[in-house]
Amino acid sequence: MSGMRLTFAEIYLKNFEHNVKAIKKFVKPGVKICCSVKADAYGHGAVPCAKAAVKCGAEYLAVATVGEGIELREAKIKAPILLLSYCSPSEMADLVKYNITPFVGDEEYIEFVEAAVKKAAKASQAQKAAAKKFAVHLAVDTGMGRVGCLPCDAAALAKRIFGSKYLCLGGMCTHFASADGTAARDRSYAKKQRDAFAAAVESVKALGIKPGIVHASASAALMDKIEWQFDMVRPGIILYGYYPDKITQKYLSAKKTPLLVKPVMALVTGISALRPFKKGMSVSYGSTWTAAKDTTIGVLPIGYADGLLRRQAGTLKVSVGGKLYPIRGRICMDQCMVDLGSAKGIKRFDRAVIFGPKESGALLTADDLAKDAGTISYEILTCVGKRVQRVLVK
Repeated sequence: MSGMRLTFAEIYLKNFEHNVKAIKKFVKPGVKICCSVKADAYGHGAVPCAKAAVKCGAEYLAVATVGEGIELREAKIKAPILLLSYCSPSEMADLVKYNITPFVGDEEYIEFVEAAVKKAAKASQAQKAAAKKFAVHLAVDTGMGRVGCLPCDAAALAKRIFGSKYLCLGGMCTHFASADGTAARDRSYAKKQRDAFAAAVESVKALGIKPGIVHASASAALMDKIEWQFDMVRPGIILYGYYPDKITQKYLSAKKTPLLVKPVMALVTGISALRPFKKGMSVSYGSTWTAAKDTTIGVLPIGYADGLLRRQAGTLKVSVGGKLYPIRGRICMDQCMVDLGSAKGIKRFDRAVIFGPKESGALLTADDLAKDAGTISYEILTCVGKRVQRVLVK
């Protein structure tokens, strides 16, 4: 077995499990949980996170691509899997083969799914009975402008699915565009979306058709709009220990509906070299930083190919031995340099933590990095590259 690189990501599964259980307690009794493990579980590792989610009571999982669903099925995960995005016609056969539940939102796409199910039924008698009842969820676009039908078309499409020999309506869903905001405009827009979705569901029921599992709320709405939880919620970022925009722990505590989640990932590296630097020496591409006094530069084998953002050169800091030190010069693809001052007590190969939970030795979180970079924690987490090995901490 080969040794491990100095740069890796620790995944604190105990924190992930805590978060799932906390969400489970937070939602109303009887409300199901669909854990979003798309984008390799926001960079944390889809398979271990999906298994932990199911173990802790999640009834559904959600992915963004057919390939992500196949990965879970090949890992022997049997929980229902929702496909949040549309797929190509060439992926439809695998959609059916691996029993991944798609969102549908127009006649043409329904026909593509139906044709794939029909073909599978003809290919195997054993699949025939299952194919007749292949579940789809009708997505309703209430204002996100991405996936789904207009609310006024929901009833007709539900009737189309209901009348199919091969499909059944397993659920109805929508997605809020501004539920993570607290401004009057955000609240008004979210309320309009909620009302439009509720009306669409009622229009389907008026035809005598059961809408299946009704779901709309991702992380922000499930915490801030408890009455909008419907039959199921779809937590995403809070599973991994971060809050969506304005719906923070402080905000929830002020509302007297606290939900404490813990960061799950720590991005870790080590000092591969210690370089004595004299006043006037410069570092990295473009010589953008020059030492104003004698110092020690530590070389870290981590760069923008691993998940750091190049634009954070000059502002990013890293934790070494319980203290923050600044990154100097431009961040390279594979390395960056940290100003360690006198480097008193610091040795070659000492641990350096970019972000993570406190127990990792981190002094910054993904939120801190996001605020500095003018982005969101989601991007910081999902930018951690594939060559960064994930190490499970239980």
